[in-house]
Amino acid sequence: MADLNATFEAAVAQSKNLSERPDNVTLLKIYALYKQASVGDNTEKKPGFSDVVARAKWDAWSKLKGTDADAAKQQYIDLIAELS
Repeated sequence: MADLNATFEAAVAQSKNLSERPDNVTLLKIYALYKQASVGDNTEKKPGFSDVVARAKWDAWSKLKGTDADAAKQQYIDLIAELS
């Protein structure tokens, strides 16, 4: 467990130093996995249609509902490794 958390934190740090900026779909996936891993299921109020960015983030995070935090951490780690 401690190893997974340490690896996750290292991946979070690495995500800020990627050589290329990922496309928007990948950025949403990174965001959603991070939120699921660190907060859990999305319980926030759904943003209105006028806030397109917040709505996209909310939708991406909500799609991960029920995903275990450790599984989300591992998926995050794998995705950042793939992008590095």
